[in-house]
Amino acid sequence: MRTQPLMLIPLLALAACGDKAPDPRGVEHDETLLSVSATGRSETRPDEARFTAGVSTIAAASEEATRRNNETMAKVTEALKAFGVAEKDLQTRQLTVNRIDWGANKGKYEAVNQVEVRMRAVDKAGEAVAATTRAGANVLSGPTLRVSDQEAATKSAYAAAYRAARARADAYAGAAGLKIDRVLAIRDGGGAPPPMPYYEMDAANRVAPQAVAAAPPFNPGVSESQVSVQVDFALTKK
Repeated sequence: MRTQPLMLIPLLALAACGDKAPDPRGVEHDETLLSVSATGRSETRPDEARFTAGVSTIAAASEEATRRNNETMAKVTEALKAFGVAEKDLQTRQLTVNRIDWGANKGKYEAVNQVEVRMRAVDKAGEAVAATTRAGANVLSGPTLRVSDQEAATKSAYAAAYRAARARADAYAGAAGLKIDRVLAIRDGGGAPPPMPYYEMDAANRVAPQAVAAAPPFNPGVSESQVSVQVDFALTKK
């Protein structure tokens, strides 16, 4: 006599229905999911200042404009080196020689050479700017203040963001008569540093070398870092 294996199928199906599929969010059937977003901030003193120093020279011939510009630019570079600016911290940003076709200098030539300066001694940035103008720089822009190791500067902001998320989660859980059982996930929302100040002089406001007699006031202040985080908590009954 042949057996009937098909009779086992309903029993197997009933057994399978007794096991609930796991929640893809990571919570158990008796837990409540709470997802919280928060931000954290930290303040760090900038340790790097960047500004652009250059020379604009006008002469009747392009060769003369170039020669005089090179001589003055060499003096500017030497003035910066006296403040400890290494050669690798000087980067050429503009190097041009153009015929002027308008205004009082029409028909003459203008040679321009500008370098971006990376000052690691932030407290000497004001003195360095003054030194470049005394050396002949008449095109200036900046400074831009930066924190060289941004990741290190934001470490405390990460911790502050998580603490804020945890405090908010505790408040929600308490209001609902629940408690935090465990952390399911932590998602980094990234950082959003504020824009850095920048100022540039146009041709009409170029600084004459003799106009600056002393170092201008310079205050690096602090730079703020901001990060965000999203944390998933599993809540249970108290």
